Amino acid sequence: MLRTSLSICLIIVTLLALPISTVAMAPQDSEAKSILVTGATTGIGRSLAETLAGKGYHVYAGARTDGEMAELNTIKNITAVRLDVTKQDQIDAAVAMVKEKGTGLYGLVNNAGIFGGGAVLETEIEEQTIVYKVNVEGVYRITKAFAPLVIESKGRITTTGSVAGTITTASFNGYSGSKHWIEAFTDGLAQEISSTGVAVSVVEPGNYQSHIRRNTVLRAFAKVKAAGGEVTDEMQKQYEQTAAYELTLTKPDAVVEAFMHALFDENPHRRYMVTPNQQERAFAIGTKVQQLVELNHWGPHQYSREELIEMLDKALAEKALQ
Repeated sequence: MLRTSLSICLIIVTLLALPISTVAMAPQDSEAKSILVTGATTGIGRSLAETLAGKGYHVYAGARTDGEMAELNTIKNITAVRLDVTKQDQIDAAVAMVKEKGTGLYGLVNNAGIFGGGAVLETEIEEQTIVYKVNVEGVYRITKAFAPLVIESKGRITTTGSVAGTITTASFNGYSGSKHWIEAFTDGLAQEISSTGVAVSVVEPGNYQSHIRRNTVLRAFAKVKAAGGEVTDEMQKQYEQTAAYELTLTKPDAVVEAFMHALFDENPHRRYMVTPNQQERAFAIGTKVQQLVELNHWGPHQYSREELIEMLDKALAEKALQ
């Protein structure tokens, strides 16, 4: 049973990541801007933190262990922050730390997240719960705690979503659900604080290189051990295969570019879908078109094809002016 659960995790662990855009150059007052990046120890978060620091911004980099914090603190312009997004005491301490340092907070990047939560009938409730605790409740907790500082700076709030936040398959049900929530959260928060001058966005990566797959397998290993089982040679081999696969994926440079645009461009977008190839983009856009057709299919107030095209043309024209 444990081995079956692990295999499911390994299969699920295959999709992910995204974004698009042009690199925003750091403004001359970059040294005066501080940005908090949660989940900054590996993957996209680490790449973004290093990019920001390299351009002269001050980065508060979220980490969970002493070793991770020590490593991050060796990087110029990075201040490591102990920050498990599921623990309110650590969040409160991080807020107090930023206030005490007196740097203010221009940008908040909700990047911390985990993968998991597969098909409804095959996934334990506990697995779904931990995914939502991190990906949904964690984002909510962090934003609620740090938004006042960002509002004070008239800065930016952006969250790592996923292509899976606009589409899904049976194997991605729980994870996709958490990322679908981020889509609604982004729109709702943007409306809520529209009068403050703070721009809110979501970066939706496709299938890019990230440690999230390996971390998912390691969580499965920990669960096996906690249940009194052992990680077999076969399981370890599966982990190595996952790591090898991950290294074949495109590095998340384009994802980082999207975050830089969202944080610093004069005209930030609400959404940044970034995919490593045309196939992933076609799948995502095609799915949304199909959903549009389904939304319009039932009921007495349907739109004609011509009316739908007119609405699309209007939306495209408005976006071109931004």
